[in-house]
Amino acid sequence: MRCPFCGAGNSQVVDTRENDTGDTVRRRRRCLECEKRFTTYERVELKFPQIVKRSGWRTDYDREKLAASMMLALRKRPVASEAVLDAIDRIEEKLRALGQKEVPSVYVGELVMRELKRLDQIAYVRFASVYRNFEDVEEFSEAIREVRRPKARASRP
Repeated sequence: MRCPFCGAGNSQVVDTRENDTGDTVRRRRRCLECEKRFTTYERVELKFPQIVKRSGWRTDYDREKLAASMMLALRKRPVASEAVLDAIDRIEEKLRALGQKEVPSVYVGELVMRELKRLDQIAYVRFASVYRNFEDVEEFSEAIREVRRPKARASRP
């Protein structure tokens, strides 16, 4: 590991700690040349499939982009950040479980809508209106009916 201060290639690990979930290791290091200390993080890098856009373009999966689009739909909604992170984790697990090199963006969008429907009905309708490119009020009405259907079924004996 190169020192960020002097660029030397020799450093010594002074302290190592795992985070609470055990998926990241924090290492405190000391440069053997300039004696300054710095922190590095190790995280398992899992290969996600490429996302194939509707236009045919391919792009790398981007967790931050997924989180940003979900947070936009959830803006000013009473949903805990932890619940959003759990939803993103479930989406990622489904993408990894496919075991494919490429996944259509439509599939990812459907996974996001399924998770948003579980988290917040308003966020679901917001996301669906952009994702499905609603053109008129009837399409909004259909999305609202989709949200209401499960409640009607669940209340029946």
